[in-house]
Amino acid sequence: MINKKISIKDIAKLTNTSITTVSFVLNGKGRISKEISKKILDVAHNNGYEPNRMAVGLRTGVSKVIGLIVETIGGPFFGAMAKVIEEEAEKAGYGVIYCSTNNNIQKGRDVIKMLSQQLVDGYIITPIKGLEKEIQNLVTNEKAVVLIDGYFPDLDIPHVLVDNYNSSYHAIQFLINSGYRNIGFVTADLELIQLQDRMQGYKDALKAGDIKEDKKLIFKVPFDIDKTEAVNAIKTFIKQHKQMDAVFFTTNYLGTMGLQSINELKLNIPGDLAVISFDDNEIFELYPPGITTVKQPTYEIAKSAIDVLLSQMSNEKYDISKIKLQIPATLVERGSTAVVK
Repeated sequence: MINKKISIKDIAKLTNTSITTVSFVLNGKGRISKEISKKILDVAHNNGYEPNRMAVGLRTGVSKVIGLIVETIGGPFFGAMAKVIEEEAEKAGYGVIYCSTNNNIQKGRDVIKMLSQQLVDGYIITPIKGLEKEIQNLVTNEKAVVLIDGYFPDLDIPHVLVDNYNSSYHAIQFLINSGYRNIGFVTADLELIQLQDRMQGYKDALKAGDIKEDKKLIFKVPFDIDKTEAVNAIKTFIKQHKQMDAVFFTTNYLGTMGLQSINELKLNIPGDLAVISFDDNEIFELYPPGITTVKQPTYEIAKSAIDVLLSQMSNEKYDISKIKLQIPATLVERGSTAVVK
């Protein structure tokens, strides 16, 4: 049996007071005696009273809710960030509504529209190309917005993410200094600024290492391809480029599929092929001989994003539009990148 939620009307009956008096007490308004206020608050607390956030939002213009829109809430990277954001939001008295776009523009538009109808106070959004107009409209309507794990170069909106360019550059530089010369680059076929920055870091590191870029060693995996097809596609790419002595995967899901591909080809890591994956994952620590990764500062990114958003919502005079944080990553060296002798 489902218990009915207690209402202001119910509290008024239980405390023998008026609905207006209860409303004043629960909203901290009016001059109500301490004795009656305590009686009302005790009854509300003991019966699990929860205010209707939408009704409160309509009345006050403040819903105390934050909308979190990411690529996929089920992934380890976004899941870890969501945990930090929720914990910090709760400390400030905010709830969080989670939404995933799966990098689908229409789905992104739909969730922004849905959250707008819910009167959320602020947004933390992983941007995808095609949502510029919708996100700019939020800012124009004076909603607090912080972009996370990406940004729009042409929009003056605060963002927080890892330093993708330098993180990729240093990873490729590490491979070159370890003796690798034919370095493959496997990325997703998506127009995301973070992936573009990782690509540029790769190219510039090769140039700095006096290695001529070979476009055939760059492979883009379609984002909407299923796992089996993706694994087979990466296997084909590796088989077609036997001169490749190292490979850099730009995301952890590509990294895990890459390991499956290499395993099915019965290749030795790092004897036949050295491996680095962007974004650390538990599997990379456990998979023999341990996979070298670019570890993102997940906590710092999430904490910075929610701090910037809360500051924007609490102080209208605080201009955060120029806050554009790119936080350095850490290269975690493991057995998949031995020095070439």
